[in-house]
Amino acid sequence: MNAKAVKKRTLLNSKRDTVPDFKKDSLNLTKKDTIVTDSIKPKGIIEGLITHDAKDYTFQDAKKKTLTLYNEAHVTYTDIDLKAGIIIVDYKNNTVYATGIKDSTGYKQRPVFKQGNQESEQDSILFNFKTKKALVYGVKTVQGDIITYGEKTKRVNDSTIYMRNLRFTTSKKDNPDYYIATNKAKLIPGKKIIVGGSNLVLADVPTPFYLPFAYFPLSDKRTSGFIIPSWGESNSQGFFLQNGGYYFALSDYFDLTVLGDLYTNGSWGLRTDSQYYKRYKFSGNFSVRFENIKQSILGLSDYSEATNFNIRWSHSQDNKANPNARFSASVNLGSSTYYRQSQNEFNNSEFLTNTLSSSISYYRNFVGTPFNMNVTATHSQNTNTESITMTLPSLQVNMDRIYPFAGKGGVQKNPIQKMGFTYSMQGEYRINTTDDEFFTPKMFNEAKSGVKHATGTSTNLKAFKYFTLSPSINYSETWYFDKINKRFDPTSGENGAVVNDTISGFNRFNNYNVGVSLSTNIYGTFNFKKGRLKALRHTFRPSVSWGYRPDFAEKHNLQVQQSIDPTDLVTYSPFEGGIYGTPGSGVSNSIGIQLNNVLEAKMAPKDPDSDEEDEKITILNNLNFSTSYNIAADSLRWSPVSANAGTRLFKDKLALNVNATLDPYQVNDEGQRINKFNNNIFRMSQLGVSANYSLSSKDFEKKDENKNASNPNNQNNKGNGAQDTPDVFGNNLPGSNQFPNDLGNRQNNNENSTKETKLYNAKIPWTLNLVYAMNYANNGLTSGITNNSIMFSGDFELTPKWNIGFSSGYDIDNSDFTYTRLSFSRDLDSWRFNFNWTPFGPNSSYNFFIGVKASALSDLKWEKNKPRDRVLF
Repeated sequence: MNAKAVKKRTLLNSKRDTVPDFKKDSLNLTKKDTIVTDSIKPKGIIEGLITHDAKDYTFQDAKKKTLTLYNEAHVTYTDIDLKAGIIIVDYKNNTVYATGIKDSTGYKQRPVFKQGNQESEQDSILFNFKTKKALVYGVKTVQGDIITYGEKTKRVNDSTIYMRNLRFTTSKKDNPDYYIATNKAKLIPGKKIIVGGSNLVLADVPTPFYLPFAYFPLSDKRTSGFIIPSWGESNSQGFFLQNGGYYFALSDYFDLTVLGDLYTNGSWGLRTDSQYYKRYKFSGNFSVRFENIKQSILGLSDYSEATNFNIRWSHSQDNKANPNARFSASVNLGSSTYYRQSQNEFNNSEFLTNTLSSSISYYRNFVGTPFNMNVTATHSQNTNTESITMTLPSLQVNMDRIYPFAGKGGVQKNPIQKMGFTYSMQGEYRINTTDDEFFTPKMFNEAKSGVKHATGTSTNLKAFKYFTLSPSINYSETWYFDKINKRFDPTSGENGAVVNDTISGFNRFNNYNVGVSLSTNIYGTFNFKKGRLKALRHTFRPSVSWGYRPDFAEKHNLQVQQSIDPTDLVTYSPFEGGIYGTPGSGVSNSIGIQLNNVLEAKMAPKDPDSDEEDEKITILNNLNFSTSYNIAADSLRWSPVSANAGTRLFKDKLALNVNATLDPYQVNDEGQRINKFNNNIFRMSQLGVSANYSLSSKDFEKKDENKNASNPNNQNNKGNGAQDTPDVFGNNLPGSNQFPNDLGNRQNNNENSTKETKLYNAKIPWTLNLVYAMNYANNGLTSGITNNSIMFSGDFELTPKWNIGFSSGYDIDNSDFTYTRLSFSRDLDSWRFNFNWTPFGPNSSYNFFIGVKASALSDLKWEKNKPRDRVLF
């Protein structure tokens, strides 16, 4: 009997104890303890199992019915998890008291109370198991992006908490750089915070910004709400409110933002933005812009009014959704004057270009066959001429090259086995219209349609041991569903005129051509015995081709009288204006010549005893010449010589490209080419020079520091002299109208990272991009430089938290700066600061913004902007 008693008391004094479950609650404990239950606990009070643990000791007082845990104490009860330095469990009063440990190093092991997905840290806590109420002192809770600090907190139940002397912020520092202070508040975890009179405190200094009450929603999910507008003044529209509206969190996959602008002179604007996303399926965004802009006052002579709109849609499909079918969209259409006249649009790339383009496509690969299909709807708009071209739709069916005569297992040894066949079919419905007729029935009046089939075969074989001979045959057939019939109308005008009649019906014509090319590669190597230069290698790729095409236009061409003289006839094709052109006119029997050159060098390591391999350097990426000679032509048989060259210097930092057109023929007094060669053989009719140079502070770092670091400014070598042009237009600078209320910024604002600043740091990271472009033209009568400009952009970090960006250019011919933009940004830990400025020109403007990064308090901001002045007419 005594042995049993000793054994039972040892279990009660162990580091883990349990309490029997006498009453079930909705909060059930899923993890149960296997230790023997303690018989001293009263019935009908504790509603679950209590498990506990401590690092140093566990002391149980049977008389007072208390349990004391010391150092790294841990208690769990139903869905409650409590960790602290000291925990005292009172079974008699159904309470648990937790506090930290104070020693010479300070106050540590503060209680951390967690229930469900809610967690808080405090100085001390007294919790009642039965009523679920609690008194908390010095509490710190995290609700989404908002962190709250309260001196005294009373927890009424799981859904209601009252706080006194409350501070809440989004700063994650132990000593917040800002907070909102209030005397009392009501917190409903996961839903909202309602506070009384409160004011903003910056760096522990109270500010005069005061609110009598405030409401802050708390949710892990997106919630709908109002968006506070920004205010400012425009020279032409007066005072304004911009970017105010409402955000609709419609579902987990789809949302909608509606924003509006109001101006005191009567102008207004409306914008809607929507983003959608479904994991492993698709994602995209959609936006509509509409503005009604007024100048001056109604009734005055300089009064004007203009309406503009813009529609943008971007859709992309996840590669995992369907490997054999893909749908994508990139739409940008609207008024040609939208980007020039808008009072709230600062898209640099769109403002500096004169085209808008769109494409919606669906691609399908038919598995098990060589066929694939692509259906597209396209739109191209010139904002200068206001002309619009659309295809609604265009169907493309392609067949991959097949080898029907290949040997067993696809072996291709002889020319017959290498003979491959291709086929493609393209059908299109094309609309040519203007801004005035866009979205009206008139845009369909002159629409064109047609279908084109094309097939061909080619092969290759060795000739004369070192040459490759490649014969080919191509055939195409075009179908139109109407044709042009011209007639002379003597009643049209004073002397009559030729009028066009469109006749509906099925019409077709075909073309075919045959050709053969002969090519080879010639390598020349020049070795050197002294110095680091070990060898030069010249690769020469000459090719000669011959092509023949009969005259297919002669049997289709018609003649029409073009004046009152019956003998004054003109020849025309009934297929004029067709989307796939007209039948080939005249016999083409031409010889083409191409000469391609590549020059490379092999350099030995600087240290002759090094194990490094020889370095291969490309001196000339390309030096190409091409021309043709038409045997069947009666004059002007030689075509102009096209020449281009490209190289990369200074460890690929400088990309230099030159292209030129050399015309062998002279021109007459009217600028037309005549069948007479130039005295100097060639006349340079066109010359273009471009140079791209990228530089950064990393280029000046020591090799051991930058040995494994990749240089983001390197120009990509594409093998043909092409390169990625640096961003000298400042497209990558943040947009002036990218306000924190925008949906994209709401997602980015969740990143509240803090950079570490080093004092007296002499290293200032920077980047610089330079582009020089020059064009020269000579038509035989006049010549001159048509473009001569240098553009530059870059940025540098004064400190890890200060960044300055710039983009500009200089027109050497006109001695004037091009579009210039400056950007200043500062990381203020919990806040961010942006200032974008266009200092001069017709688009001078600025935007100032300072506000909280976190989306929960994104309306805590101050912004001031001046839109650029617009000229409507």
